[in-house]
Amino acid sequence: MTDEQAAQLIKTGMTIGVSGFTSVGYPKAVPLALAASGHAKDLTLLAGASIGDEIDGALVRAGLIKNRFAYQSKKDMRNAINKGDVQYADYHISHFPMNIDQGVTPHVNAAIIECIAVTEAGIIPTASAGASDALVRNADFIIAEVNRTVPTGLAGMHDIFEVGRPPAAKIIPITHPMDRVGTPYIPCPPEKIAAVVYSDLTDEPQKFKPVTPETEQIGEHVVAFLKAEIAAGRLPEDPGPIQSGVGSIGNAVLASLAKSGFRGLSMYTEVMQDAAFPLLEEGVFSCISASSVTLGEENKKQFYDNIERFRDKIVIRPQEISNHPEVIRRLGVIALNTPIEVDLYGNVNSTHTMGTKIMNGIGGSGDFARNAAVSIFAATSTAKNGDISRIVPMVSHVDHTEHDVDVIITEQGVADLRWKTPKERAQLLIENCAHPDYQPLLREYYEHALAVSPGMHTPHDLAEAFSWHLRYEKTGTMKG
Repeated sequence: MTDEQAAQLIKTGMTIGVSGFTSVGYPKAVPLALAASGHAKDLTLLAGASIGDEIDGALVRAGLIKNRFAYQSKKDMRNAINKGDVQYADYHISHFPMNIDQGVTPHVNAAIIECIAVTEAGIIPTASAGASDALVRNADFIIAEVNRTVPTGLAGMHDIFEVGRPPAAKIIPITHPMDRVGTPYIPCPPEKIAAVVYSDLTDEPQKFKPVTPETEQIGEHVVAFLKAEIAAGRLPEDPGPIQSGVGSIGNAVLASLAKSGFRGLSMYTEVMQDAAFPLLEEGVFSCISASSVTLGEENKKQFYDNIERFRDKIVIRPQEISNHPEVIRRLGVIALNTPIEVDLYGNVNSTHTMGTKIMNGIGGSGDFARNAAVSIFAATSTAKNGDISRIVPMVSHVDHTEHDVDVIITEQGVADLRWKTPKERAQLLIENCAHPDYQPLLREYYEHALAVSPGMHTPHDLAEAFSWHLRYEKTGTMKG
């Protein structure tokens, strides 16, 4: 069919699921045709992770989306959610496909899946897997959008494994990041495919902030921490697969690994991003398991032009497998994620500003933080050109409790919170991680909390803790 004909299969009030993970491998032609037509309204949209403007922008601007689940990252969608025009709920990436299989989510009427091919056995995705397998299993019908700009050489790089529904879920027999345990396609009976649409539209270009002196310092601190853990015998010489969240901090840490002297490491992560790609060539990484290959144009061209060279080094998995607690725990993954803010006792907010406005979503950080061998959260000590401290008395929203956070790293230093009491954590975070401009204010709050809650296990003055966000600029003066 044409994209316009396929779009007409979507009706008002339907729940539609789309492929895509970190704006890679999402359908483009059919959503754009749907936005242009405008005939189907009050849609519920399911996507395993962030997708492109052709969906989370165009469909929002056309006023077609009523509900959105789960992770999102586009400005138009975020604004619509925070205005109340779109209803939204956030979920762990590993839970999302399981909930689809369990029928906890709204019933999936249609799935629009970008792919490189449709075969008698099933659908071969493009450069991501995400939640496509769960959507295909559960949708009433499927629109397959075959993207002719993506080389068919990707065939064979995927590993699709169906866990099944609890309490009869299968053991996932992965003991090494490169273990292949499933099929190189998403199983799908041909009769479920209602339309095949051809597309020549490319994924939107990936843009990451360049490495700065501050993020470079964070990367060096991470490498120094890992080497100290190895020297102390708490990690082996091969410290375990690395997981890195998407963004500038992750890229900076991976760049530091390139200069670290480490060789033959592996990644078991959600996203293989730009900084990881050359590390395969240099031998820093021997292999990478991910749910998406998210590269800038130059690296993407090199990857597509040389797929055979990377076939035994990269595997693309569904997000239920890339983020599954069973595998993360077994492999001993070293997890690195980025917070919006961290409080004095190690609780982390990674999704909201001022406790009320959603940014993107929790993504997979919770999957890895709770189950990793070491859970690291790294960020610059301040935001907004120094006007906001990321170390605060109490986070305005909790995504990761102190029980899931092992280490905090900023450009200022490292706070190893493992087996520390709340009071020890507070002192470590103030002295090692807070920016010098904010240390006096944080010490003042902590000493005040000790005074007003003597003998308390976790000292707080709740009124002061919550008002701290509004009261101080870096000079310590009252705001307007």
